[in-house]
Amino acid sequence: MGTLDGKVAIVTGAGQGVGQGIALALAREGAAIVAAGRTEAKVVRTCEKISAFGGRSLPVLCDICRPADIQMTIERTLSTFGGIDILVNNAQIVHNDLLDNLDDDQFAEVFDSGPFATFRFMKAVKPHMKARGGGNIINLATSGAVRWDAKGYGVYAAAKQAIRSLSRAAAHEWAADGIRVNTIAPIAMTPALEGWIAGDPEGSNAFLNSIPMGRIGDPEQDIGRAVVFLVGPDAGYVTALTMPLDGGQAFFG
Repeated sequence: MGTLDGKVAIVTGAGQGVGQGIALALAREGAAIVAAGRTEAKVVRTCEKISAFGGRSLPVLCDICRPADIQMTIERTLSTFGGIDILVNNAQIVHNDLLDNLDDDQFAEVFDSGPFATFRFMKAVKPHMKARGGGNIINLATSGAVRWDAKGYGVYAAAKQAIRSLSRAAAHEWAADGIRVNTIAPIAMTPALEGWIAGDPEGSNAFLNSIPMGRIGDPEQDIGRAVVFLVGPDAGYVTALTMPLDGGQAFFG
């Protein structure tokens, strides 16, 4: 028996990294997973991992910047599993660079895939969660918004701070419907982070030294398990929270 038996979760960006880790952790606790992402092979691979330990899952091709894809993902979730209890808005296009080097199109892409997509997906699942008597939404923030050195993080951090504000508003507005909305700010090993470590040993070593626990988080065990707690019954009185999952690095104040 898992703490999430009978629950249905949509996880965006579930094909790798943090999204995959969250999907695996939720599935191990009994949730049926809709693994949504832009690359078919990656979301299929996540579902294969879930099937390997007896979990239920559905791979869905979804570009979160396309409202039609969001609606299609919800329709396929409902037709396959009959409802929606959990939404994890993990997918995000990232352009980290100095402000002078970024153009309007890149700025728009970060915001469209970030706060706009989060807003669209939250609103789209809300009536279905309400029909089930409540639900849980997890959105992703970043410690880059409170980083000791903000250079190169401005647009991405601004988008993630907007997501925090949206999350807090939704938590307050939808609490009466039994919907809890929380935000996590993870540091975990992802393909992008692996590439940065390989390409910039000096900079990445300084980053690692800024984490008091001295290690980078595991997507499933450190991030996914925390999400299991937040969407589970033991966190039933927790909403409007931003939880740093970063070994003590960030100070959101």
